[in-house]
Amino acid sequence: MKIIIPMAGRGTRLRPHTLTVPKPLIPVAGKPIIQRLVEELAHSYDQPIREIAFIIGDFGPEVERELIHIAEQLGAKGRIYHQEKAMGVGHAIYCAWESLTGPCMIAFADTLFKADFSFDTREDGMIWVQKVKDPSSFGVVKLDTEGYITEFVEKPTTFVSDLAIVGIYYFREGEKLRTALHHIISQEIKEKNEFQLTTALELLKNEGLRFRTGEIDEWLDCGNKEAILFSNERMLELYRDQDLVAQNASIENSVIIPPCFIGEHAVIRNAVVGPYVSVGNNSVVENTVITNSIIQNKSQIKNALLENSMVGNASKFVGSKDEVNIGDYSNLSKR
Repeated sequence: MKIIIPMAGRGTRLRPHTLTVPKPLIPVAGKPIIQRLVEELAHSYDQPIREIAFIIGDFGPEVERELIHIAEQLGAKGRIYHQEKAMGVGHAIYCAWESLTGPCMIAFADTLFKADFSFDTREDGMIWVQKVKDPSSFGVVKLDTEGYITEFVEKPTTFVSDLAIVGIYYFREGEKLRTALHHIISQEIKEKNEFQLTTALELLKNEGLRFRTGEIDEWLDCGNKEAILFSNERMLELYRDQDLVAQNASIENSVIIPPCFIGEHAVIRNAVVGPYVSVGNNSVVENTVITNSIIQNKSQIKNALLENSMVGNASKFVGSKDEVNIGDYSNLSKR
């Protein structure tokens, strides 16, 4: 099995945190979004993951090394592909055409899921869905009486179905998807001025492939600050039975209200932390009360009363009561 991850978007809704790293590498409950996603997929599949391919923009060699490391931690080969120009999801996936062989899963990297991803690998394909109140912002599917997909519609302007495609797909033969994507790109077949994956899926269905649906228990968006904080809360709640406080973290004269994640070599001094707080590796929280927030690696928070806040890597915040959204390498003091 191969996992293919299109993640070339710039994550503009999550700035300033995506000015230095892509959105899928933002940590949620102590792990990058992309790492949580591929771990969940790998654990649900009872065969080895041979390769994880990432389709990215120009994110630099440090990001590429981190992505390769995430793949290697799961015993898979990591591969990097580049989408130089944003031309739609279908085009992004086709950029990884060399990896579109044999059994493949495609997963979008801007969401987290709570689901059982086990499935019958003998099916032509699987597409995971969830019912939504407003399907006009999603690709949706219609089903026949046997549960197979009869129609794919991208962002319908009139009601077609409330079964939204969440961004997880399985193809028994990746070569067939590759051929369909090549066709729509070479023939300039666009929807809403982009090459859409749903166009290729409709083509494959018309050629006789049958797609079943899998259901998602919970679908967590990671598109903006508020959504990231909610996803952090849910992940901490789901994993609260695990030991989320690093053994080498220093907790001095402080109270930790679970669930919280406290990273390696973090220092919590004269503070009340939690609930729903993630503090990254080598960060310091001192003389502070903090709830429902994410503090990334190597940052300092002092003399503050924080809630609903995000602080990036290697940043410093000194101040009083506030709700802040600070990117990497920032320094902000409020008296």
